[in-house]
Amino acid sequence: MPSHAPLPLAITLGDPAGIGPEIIAKAFRDQPEALRGCFVAGDVASVRRGAQCVQPPDVQVGLPVAEIDTPAQALTAPPGCIPVLQVVPAQALVPLGQVSAQAGRIAGDCVTWAARAALRGEVAAIVTAPLHKEALAAAGAPYDQYPGHTELLQAEAAAHLGRAVADVPVRMMLANDELRTVLASIHMSLRDAIESVTARNILETLRISHESVGAALRKAPRIAVAGLNPHAGEGGLFGREEIEQIAPAIAQARAEGIDAQGPFAPDTVFMRARHTPQRAGEFDVVVAMYHDQGLIPVKYLGVEQGVNVTLGLPFVRTSPDHGTAFDIAGRGIASADSLLSAVRMARALSQ
Repeated sequence: MPSHAPLPLAITLGDPAGIGPEIIAKAFRDQPEALRGCFVAGDVASVRRGAQCVQPPDVQVGLPVAEIDTPAQALTAPPGCIPVLQVVPAQALVPLGQVSAQAGRIAGDCVTWAARAALRGEVAAIVTAPLHKEALAAAGAPYDQYPGHTELLQAEAAAHLGRAVADVPVRMMLANDELRTVLASIHMSLRDAIESVTARNILETLRISHESVGAALRKAPRIAVAGLNPHAGEGGLFGREEIEQIAPAIAQARAEGIDAQGPFAPDTVFMRARHTPQRAGEFDVVVAMYHDQGLIPVKYLGVEQGVNVTLGLPFVRTSPDHGTAFDIAGRGIASADSLLSAVRMARALSQ
């Protein structure tokens, strides 16, 4: 394929026991133009079941699912159907709404295939439907060593580049139309996250945010840095991490030409960075010190619009801002809005 030719976009199946297959089907059903050139890296039978879940009772002809042989065939797939590349061995359907090792391995294998395809340059980007961390761990080696998508993708990138995992630093960004946050630490205990608030880690996060968010915005981003402690430590009264770790990292980043400011009180900095139709935010992105500090503000603004982006990978990866929702799997009521937002974000970033 010539280098200037368009590349398809891969959407991974997610955990087949969850809502992934049905929100994929719903996205193709409701916004086929937005999904042109996309295909599902997954399991044909699981996608067909997902399509049945979202078929209105008064519609006689179901949403067609077309098995393709190569990613490139997605570019010429007829509108109104879901192209699926069978990337896992065909097998019996897993029960909906239940954690299982079989479902975890299917989800993990789909992500691994998509990551390797992206690293080979066969797809423009990958969008990952939600997987279940407990099911992934139950699948055993190699997936039981990865807390989630981010760490699995990081390991695949490192192996492809011939580097140690530590030499391919990645960060999670959660974004919607109003707010972007980048996390200094991802899936770890709060105790371990506090231990990770070091000048080295914060500086690395600022460098990744500057490069990745800047590439998306096509300008140097204005970065706000949240403190770790209440009131950003109040001058050392409530903790010294801001003085001894965070502020030195910000100073070094500024010396490198990065527009980073802070540390700011974490209970107000997200409001200052929020963009609304009535008010432009003061910052383009907030660097948060730990997982929930950064994700709660974005999710509160609306899970349906949130997109998870992995920064630092040598390919584009986005995902919806929600989980597998086992409690409603198979009922056809799950929203595809966040998945559609993730597809749009992946297209924008891959361009």
